[in-house]
Order: sequence, then structure tokens, then C-alpha cells
Amino acid sequence: MTPPPFLRSTLSRSGQAHSFSTGRRIIGSKLSCALPLALATTFLIPTGLASTVLAEGGQNDAIAAASTLTTAFERVADIIQPSVVSISATKKPKPANAPNGPKNRMQRGMPQDPFFDPFREFFGEDFMERFGNQGQDQAPQTGLGTGVIIDKAGHIITNNHVIGEADEVIVRIHGDKKEYKAEIVGSDPRSDLAVIKVSDVTNLTPATFGDSEKLRIGEWVIAAGNPFGLQNSITAGIVSAKGRSISNSGQYEDFIQTDAAINPGNSGGPLVNLYGQVIGINTAIFSRSGGYMGIGFAIPSNMAKDVSSSLITKGKVVRGWLGVAIQNLTDEMASSFDYTDTEGALIGQVQPGSPAAKSGMQQGDIVISFNGQKIKDVNQLRNLVADTSPGSSVPVTVFRNGKQVKLTVAVDELAQKDTEFGATETQDGSVTSNLGITIDSLTPEIANRIGSKKRSGVVILSVQPGSLADDAGLMARDVIVSVDGTEIASVKEFTEAVTDQTVKSPRGVRLVVETRGMERFIILKAR
Repeated sequence: MTPPPFLRSTLSRSGQAHSFSTGRRIIGSKLSCALPLALATTFLIPTGLASTVLAEGGQNDAIAAASTLTTAFERVADIIQPSVVSISATKKPKPANAPNGPKNRMQRGMPQDPFFDPFREFFGEDFMERFGNQGQDQAPQTGLGTGVIIDKAGHIITNNHVIGEADEVIVRIHGDKKEYKAEIVGSDPRSDLAVIKVSDVTNLTPATFGDSEKLRIGEWVIAAGNPFGLQNSITAGIVSAKGRSISNSGQYEDFIQTDAAINPGNSGGPLVNLYGQVIGINTAIFSRSGGYMGIGFAIPSNMAKDVSSSLITKGKVVRGWLGVAIQNLTDEMASSFDYTDTEGALIGQVQPGSPAAKSGMQQGDIVISFNGQKIKDVNQLRNLVADTSPGSSVPVTVFRNGKQVKLTVAVDELAQKDTEFGATETQDGSVTSNLGITIDSLTPEIANRIGSKKRSGVVILSVQPGSLADDAGLMARDVIVSVDGTEIASVKEFTEAVTDQTVKSPRGVRLVVETRGMERFIILKAR
């Protein structure tokens, strides 16, 4: 039955009487007030007609809601796309027969970045290979990624793993068919961020950055970039979690998790809110196949702003330093310290002479508060310390022998002191060695994760292609058990045993290394 014309008119207006606030649809029906009282008491609407009226009204509302969301996505695309660039990074090859040339496809094609190598199975082997070169030894290694323009001077933020150790970086700007060579301003492997710059380019459109702290779980977000080299692509989803840490390898991680599709090539691109503000830099996916599986990760915009600003103005990232090795608590570990919670960060080692040692921190302390903030886990404490300005005096509360102890620590700057074959110590105890390896002290958690039978030693997080360690056959996930017949249990013991002199000696240094559960001998010798 067709409604009378006046009723159809009323329903049409009713279908438009709605508004939206924070994603909620508010529908205001005019049916009860649009009819004169006399008509309302004279006409009875049959049951079938009432169902038709409600169905048509609901359909109109649904279409209007979808149309409004579509318009929002279109607006975001218009805002962000001019600020998104395509990046092609190329590393020139070394001949296969060169002293430092590639040895095999795994060493040649895989990225040697501590962010990825220790937990390759988490991201998926196919995904990992897409960031490297699968061609012949003589072919250049080329990677594709995305970047975001951050100022009119030509600075662009992207992922460290996008540019790596590239010899040439080429940028393509939205709406411009030209290719521009970019210089690498600075990179920070620990946050997986880097800044590059293009010069003599006019009419750049910098992106607007939002406050990632205000981001809420369930909020709509849009990922923009160049997945698989397909330029100017956007996908939509929601924020599914915040504060994620996924590698447990000493990275500074506080990831935004999203179900907006992120694929290889999206790395370094922006994650944007419905206002067109960048609230994250896309950096990783969870995948068993190399493709999108519903979980992606982005670096929060607040961290990205701090790191990029530091790289541009200082050429490095200035971070606070305590001088402790820390680990997360399990129920069993907490119980052994008569601690009734698993929140906090357990101090496994205090470096002599460090700010932590000077403040009175001890091995076995559980940090439960830092600068007034309750500590949930190692990742949170690591990020808080890094964000603390060197020279600041910070209140710290630890749990020790059944009671809380209040301390004050004078945070120092995370320093880097290199020798030719020496090591660079980082805030969490990890070391980047000029042997060409990044190492960390083995913990039970890391051992379980990589399938090691050892409970002490030094784990290799990454190996630089063409380095002395690479030539010797060391690989990521190897566990160094002993040096010249002496067992080692920490990074400190390793760096004391493997020095310029020992590596340059005629005999070199003999290591016992556990690889996938099997032990083998390795000789490190300078050539």
C-alpha cells in the first residue's frame, strides 16, 4: 500500500532529520509532530504500512550515514595525499667474489636491521624478503617505501628500514612526474625512523601532525602510502590497540595497532585521523604470508615528531640513560621476590658508575614508578627514560626486600663511544659492535623466543652485510657461548674479551656459537 502524498513527504523529511556526533547517529523523527492533531486522531496507519514506513526511513538513515562517512574519507584523502611521497632506495652491490661481497641469498637479500631480524617469523618470511633484493649478486638492492613531507624546507620522515644504508634515495612527489634525489639527514634504528630531504622543490605541502596521546581505541584511521609500489593508495580501519611492543629487542616501541590495511611499500607512510592529521607512521605488519592479515603497527606521531626534530636540529637523537638491564616479570619471577604483581620492570644488572648505580639501584630491584608514572612493563620504562632530558633528577620507586624504597636518579645522556672494533653501548644494555653485529645479553625470555637451549650468553640481533662478523659466518639469532674457551654471560664480558687487539692478533678470536640448537666454532680475525 502506498502512503498518502503528505505522509510520503513527511517521511522524506524525517529521513534527513539526523546528525552525527563522535560517530553516533542521532535520529529525530518528525512523524508525531508533522501531522495536525485532527489528522492524527482521524487516521489509523495499518500495520503493514507502518512496517513499510519504518523500513524506508531506516534505509534512508543508513544510506545517509554511509554517505557521510564516505565524504569524510574523501576529504581525508584530499588532505593527506599531497603530503605523501614515494621512496625508492638503492644500495649498490659488491661483486660476489669481493672480500666483503654477499655470500648467499639469505645474507644478500634480507634486511639486517635489529627491528626485524630477531623475530622474522613474527612478520612472515615473504614480507621480510620484499624489503631486500632477491636478484643476482650483480643486481642493485632496491627497496620501495613511503614518506611524509613535514616542512616546506623539504624534510621528509620515513622508516629507517626503508632507506637502510642506501647509496641513492629517489623521491616522487604526488602530482609531480619528476624524480628528486634526496639526502639522508639522519636515521634512528632504535625507533625505526629516518629523515631525508629534497632540495630546490617548490610548492611542497607539509602534513599536519596530531596528538597521538589523544587517539582512542575504536577511532577511525586511514593509512596512506604506496603498497607494492602502487602509488597514492589509502585504506581505512580503526585503532585496535595502543602501546604495543612487538620485538622485545631493545627497540623504543609504543605502537598503535590498526586493522587499516598496511602492506609492503606502506612503510614510512602516514596513519591519519578523520581530521587529516598524521597520528602515526606505518612501520610493520603481523603476517605469515607477507601480505595484509588484519594487524598493522604505526609509530605514534608524538614519538615521530620528537625523533625527526632531534635528527634535523642535532643530527642525532638525544635520549636519557640509566645504565640498567631490565626485564619483564613473570608470575614465577615475581613470586621469587615476594612481589605480588607482574607489573613493573625487574633490574637484572646495574652498570658500575652509571646513574642507576649512583642513585642506589640494585640488581633485583623492581621499578614500580618512574617520575610519578606507574610502570607496567620494560617497554614503558625504556621509553620514559629515553624521553627524559639528560641532567634531570627524577624520583624513582622500587620494590626491594618486601617494601617500597624511594630513590632519586640523575638521568644522563645515552652516549656512544666507539673504537675500531669496539662497541656502542645503548640504554638497555644492547651493543652495536664495529665487528658488524648488534648484540644483547641473553635472557630466558629471548632464549625461549628464539628456541635457544642456552640460559646465558650473548644473542646476535643483527649482522651487517659485508662486515667482519658476516665474513666469519655469524648470523642473527646466534648465541655466543664462549670466547677463547671462556664462557661469557653478558655483553660486558663479550666486549672485554673481543677487542681490537684480540681480533687483530695472528690467531684471531675463537668463539663457540649456538645456531638453531647446534654449537659450532667460529674464528673472528681481522683481514
